[in-house]
Amino acid sequence: MTHPGEITRRELLRRIGLTAVVAGPGAGLLSACATAGSGEEPSSAPASSIAVSADPKNPFGVDATKPLEVTIFSGGYSDAYAKDVHEVIYKRAFPAATIKHNATQQIGTQLRPRFVSGDVPDVVNNSGPEGLDPVALAEEGQLVDLTALFDAPSYDDPSKKVRDTVTPAVLANAVIDDKPLQLGYTVSHRALWYNAQLFADKGWTLPKTWAEFKALGDTAKKEGILLFAYPGQKGPYYQLWNALYTAAKIGGNQVLIDIDNLVDNAWLSGPVKQAVSAWVDIQTNYGDKAYFGLDHTQTQIKQLQNKLLFYPVGSWIENEMAKDKPKDFEYAIAPIPDVTAADKMPYGAIQVGVGENFLVSTKGKNPAGGLEYLRIMLSKEGAKGFTEKTLNLTVVNGAAEGLSLTPGLKSAAKAQDVAGQNIITDARFESWYKEMFDYGTAQINVVMAGRITPEKFCQNMQKKADAIKKDSSVTKQTRSQ
Repeated sequence: MTHPGEITRRELLRRIGLTAVVAGPGAGLLSACATAGSGEEPSSAPASSIAVSADPKNPFGVDATKPLEVTIFSGGYSDAYAKDVHEVIYKRAFPAATIKHNATQQIGTQLRPRFVSGDVPDVVNNSGPEGLDPVALAEEGQLVDLTALFDAPSYDDPSKKVRDTVTPAVLANAVIDDKPLQLGYTVSHRALWYNAQLFADKGWTLPKTWAEFKALGDTAKKEGILLFAYPGQKGPYYQLWNALYTAAKIGGNQVLIDIDNLVDNAWLSGPVKQAVSAWVDIQTNYGDKAYFGLDHTQTQIKQLQNKLLFYPVGSWIENEMAKDKPKDFEYAIAPIPDVTAADKMPYGAIQVGVGENFLVSTKGKNPAGGLEYLRIMLSKEGAKGFTEKTLNLTVVNGAAEGLSLTPGLKSAAKAQDVAGQNIITDARFESWYKEMFDYGTAQINVVMAGRITPEKFCQNMQKKADAIKKDSSVTKQTRSQ
């Protein structure tokens, strides 16, 4: 029997996304990871902690002969950075160790059964649309506490701790249940991306107000170009992000902080309604419903063909489309135009976030090796190699110095400088309450297609938030900034 505030094994598995496994022929897998006793009581094991030793070359006491298993999400960044950079450095340090490398775009499908059985990789790049629920994993004691990583001597300079070599947002975004349990590795710039060369050829300037945005839409429409589109099949969360960041621009970051904190009626706030309404209007008058049937790659190809101007995405797109990008296409970032004259955040505000989360599993065979792998990732060599392979910046300070950056990265870096302190925060309920984020991803398609009103969208999201707030099986997270 459970008590108020406790969660059953089945509830935990539901949140991780394993109920299909439990209910089907694989139900016997439960015995492999059930807790002592009836099997219905939740695991109370805390996240594993590993002490930092005095040896700066091997602070976690890695067994030099132990194998290491790494699973990488092979999406926009592919997985060459892991095989050709991070794993090479690890093998250089521990030549007797073997590394089992897995790459997949279906992190959840491949790893959920393994988390049930207890046969888990040491390092998981938990990214993509099928990412695992990190809060649920934390509840099960599946994640290694990264305090030791952040307190360890850095790979490049033993006089500095790892925590002193990365952007501060890393530490804030690592926390789940008051412990650092996930490592965000990339710095992403999410806004509206466009072809700077096309704008130069046409003599167009970036719109700074919503009226200018719509006027450009009228101009582009005459030339058979859509003002805006997003992928409705695989990647609709791009537009959910876009709507949320627009709401933050209108009402300030407190709008998203309140949503994350499950504040009563946060989804019913004026800025959220205004943002959703504004984008529904753009879709209605300047969009094409055919894009609801396309995935992200198909939509991005359309942009490369100059069939649409603005696409809501992050700075990973330049690398993701590198093989398909024609020579006359130059990726650049555009801030969200002012929606109202009273927007709390000025034009130029963009979202700069920490992403591409990595986890070390307590159930892996080599958690110490997993921590060392992350420390290698946070070395300047590891970070620089990632940028060279993926055309994206990492959280490691100074790691991109001396690199020849692409037009997209230069544009993003310049936009970040212009934004200064006007940085739109991330929406952390994406990982805190994945059920709500997945629901929002579906609902944004419904409202953008005109099947419900913006008001109904907000009401639906608020009902989902209220349900999660009342659900005692869901561990609640809070943030102040």
